[in-house]
Amino acid sequence: MTHKALIVDDEQAIIDLIRYHLEKEDLTCSEATNGETALRLVREQKPDVLILDLMLPGIDGLEICRLLRHDPATTHVSIIMLTAKADEVDRIVGLEMGADDYVVKPFSPRELVARVKAVLRRGKNEGKHPLATVGTLEVDEAQHQVRVADKLIELTVKEFDLLCALMHAKGRVLNREQILETVWGYTNAVEIESRTVDVHIRRLREKLGPEHTRIVTIKGIGYRFDPDL
Repeated sequence: MTHKALIVDDEQAIIDLIRYHLEKEDLTCSEATNGETALRLVREQKPDVLILDLMLPGIDGLEICRLLRHDPATTHVSIIMLTAKADEVDRIVGLEMGADDYVVKPFSPRELVARVKAVLRRGKNEGKHPLATVGTLEVDEAQHQVRVADKLIELTVKEFDLLCALMHAKGRVLNREQILETVWGYTNAVEIESRTVDVHIRRLREKLGPEHTRIVTIKGIGYRFDPDL
């Protein structure tokens, strides 16, 4: 199946560069140069991945990310922020707003393509564990749905994959590098990428409400899912 990408940047040269490399990988690409057009195209086209600049005319990238993550019709879209803002605090804010990844300009097109592939990658075992129930938490992998006390919980793609990875570990501790490799497809992760895991864990816990305590922090190592709490 051909994946669809929406490239959003106010510099046409950057759009053209990204489009060239993604189309070489058989992705279908569309583009926008401002926030209003980007929102409209996401809602009309339902792309698989959004490559999003932060500093845009009109609605900025952070606000676009926030709006998409709060809309059930678009919460599934994978978002890679692409920006010149390189400070750690900017990265963390972007991840907390719901981005799946964060790439700093100037960037390597090959690295960006690799990250696009990573956020699009689905686990090979998807569908083999169609339904799991622990306490009031119900995870339906076939439908990509999570419920807590019969209430549907809206998770991003990576939050869902993260929860499934922890549950599939069956109580084993996963360190950050293992999580990055399993969920994001990264190897040899640098420190800032490890922070990606912490941000997503925090957001996942917030959404799981009373079931959040099942995600246990193992200090200095990583995280595990405890079905017996």
